[in-house]
Amino acid sequence: MPGLRAFDGWAGLSARLAGRHLVRQPGVAAGAALLDRATADAGIGAWECDLSDQALSWTSGVFDLFGLPRGSRIDRRDIVEMYSDDSREAMEWLRADAVARGRGFTLDAQICRPDGQRRWMRLTTAVQNQGGRARRIYGLKRDITESRAEWDKLRRAVDHDPETGLASRSCFERRFLDRPATGVELWPLGALVLIAVDGVGRVFDGPGAAAGAACLDALANRLVAGFPDALLIARVDDEHFAVLTHAHRASGDFESQVAAALAQLAAPIYWSGRALALRPRAAIAAAENGFAYEAPAMLADAERALARAGQNGLAAVQVAPGRPVWPVATPPARRRG
Repeated sequence: MPGLRAFDGWAGLSARLAGRHLVRQPGVAAGAALLDRATADAGIGAWECDLSDQALSWTSGVFDLFGLPRGSRIDRRDIVEMYSDDSREAMEWLRADAVARGRGFTLDAQICRPDGQRRWMRLTTAVQNQGGRARRIYGLKRDITESRAEWDKLRRAVDHDPETGLASRSCFERRFLDRPATGVELWPLGALVLIAVDGVGRVFDGPGAAAGAACLDALANRLVAGFPDALLIARVDDEHFAVLTHAHRASGDFESQVAAALAQLAAPIYWSGRALALRPRAAIAAAENGFAYEAPAMLADAERALARAGQNGLAAVQVAPGRPVWPVATPPARRRG
């Protein structure tokens, strides 16, 4: 019966611990049952997938996490559909990469259970290789819903720029430059767009803080309108903004889309009978792969391109040289069998 195979792993661990005199062993089966019950109570479960037929084996904790009766029949195709779209896409890409390379991964993923509850889990994966090929993948699934909710609450307090309502610089750095290996929030990434709006500082120095605040508010609204499907829009310093775009959302000539957004940013901002003039410029650095990209290198390339934008008669939108041509690579097709 699906779900029973992985119990051998608990039994084996229990037996090994007993052999080292680390626990009192009332019996292998009883020890395995105790370990299964204890881990399930802690929101943790073990899982295994046989790559020859995609058969799944779960312990009780995984059944509980997915809201399914313990020991019930499970089909990987049905389970995969319980993942949110972004989590599913990231999981399938990382899984295919793990099988191809023979090494595991860790991922925080969101699922929707049959009862409608949305849960977050931390999925850890290892690969069992035999004869130079991956034969099984296995690991742990841990319910992190409550801890993630607490973290998100703390994070929201510092993640927004108070003057624009956009993401803050610290948020940009954490989610992009220092992105965790377990995150899926910025996958699949299409490109980084750096935007400099020259003249914001002069507005604060001239007409004053009220005019500057109105200027920043208008810029934020125009950025959101210009990049409606962005993964993240952040204010990274007084006159600079960063936009992270979704790989699947951009179509046609992306450079033209950025130019159109820049035209909106350049439109006069009217405040107290005055027209506040600004001069925006932008640089585009496409991701080498939507799921496996080097964020610091993208930022460095975009900064160099931004320094050229609008200078010496060059266009206000510059594309970082040496970067892939849009669209960037996308993950392999999902395996259904």
